[in-house]
Amino acid sequence: MIYCCQEHVELALDIVVDEYETAPVIEKVEEEKKTCEYCQNEAEYVVAN
Repeated sequence: MIYCCQEHVELALDIVVDEYETAPVIEKVEEEKKTCEYCQNEAEYVVAN
């Protein structure tokens, strides 16, 4: 799972597709505040396989 902000969602999608070769699942983050894995902004999405 990759937590990411709006700016980095495309990067997260590309990484999941490259690593797992499957269609990724994108969901809105509804948990407590998480941080984007690529910057320090608040994560809006979680991208998983």
